[in-house]
Amino acid sequence: MIISSIRRRKWGMLLLFTGAALCLFVLSVSFGAADIVLERVAESLVMPQSTTTDQIIWNIRLPRTVTGVFVGINLALAGAILQAVMHNPLADPHIIGVSSGAGLAGIAVILVLPAYTALIVPSAFCGAMAAAGIVYLLAWKNGIRPVRLILAGVAVSALLGACISGLLIFFSDRVHGALLWMVGGLAAKSWTDVQLILPYTIAGLLLSCLGAYYLNILQLGDEAAKGIGLNVEGTRIIFTALAALLAASAVSVAGLLGFVGLIIPHMARLLIGTDYRYIMPASALLGAAVVTGSDTLARLLFAPMELPVGIIMAFWGAPFFLFLLRREV
Repeated sequence: MIISSIRRRKWGMLLLFTGAALCLFVLSVSFGAADIVLERVAESLVMPQSTTTDQIIWNIRLPRTVTGVFVGINLALAGAILQAVMHNPLADPHIIGVSSGAGLAGIAVILVLPAYTALIVPSAFCGAMAAAGIVYLLAWKNGIRPVRLILAGVAVSALLGACISGLLIFFSDRVHGALLWMVGGLAAKSWTDVQLILPYTIAGLLLSCLGAYYLNILQLGDEAAKGIGLNVEGTRIIFTALAALLAASAVSVAGLLGFVGLIIPHMARLLIGTDYRYIMPASALLGAAVVTGSDTLARLLFAPMELPVGIIMAFWGAPFFLFLLRREV
């Protein structure tokens, strides 16, 4: 009876998260420089026409909101996976150099090749995966250990950060676009961005949920996991690669959006417990809700001027992180 009650509560929380994500999705499509009533939004989604309102919904707000949903899902899942694999509550995509690799590649295109902005997304993706590969090679010594992986990630991130700073100094007249990329934002996203990130979101979500059983085993400790028969090193490599892929796809589209991969998994644990069979879908739903909600606030707070969503994330993410720090200590 007690177990059944706990499961019902967890499923109830997942339904609540789903409702919150859907509500914030609708609000994101409805509110902006031109407010659109909810009835008109529903009508446009069901029976789109060629009116100005329909063009705003389908060509501007909907692709931006959908991109925000996928970015939130990918970053939240990447953070949850890394925190489980590394047994480190501070682990997030920045820790394995993914964000820095994507940032360097994207900023290099913005500053050095400003006429080729179409190359920003594929270049950032390649940079993110290359950085993750370098961290792997540096951390490998008879297998992968979480401490070595974290230290290698910190070192690579510092080196790539120095390279970014150097580019900003040498091309100081083009810094504005690079700063927007470094903060992270969803402005001017199109269906092309949705198509780019969608396959990684679907594959990452399915693999993360299916692999939750192995993440739960890892929480028992290496010795206990090996005693059960789990290949600990192989499991760590596979899940770290999955996290890198998820983070790389998100960063390549939205820039260096911080705090999502760090904070969202902690929110999921606080609200739904420590079972990764529930943490993974909860993190995905909360990540989608938080990013879309923050992006809506970024558009409305100083309208018609628009803030990058990364600034809003930092304003609420930093206090929440301090709350977690005080709570744990």
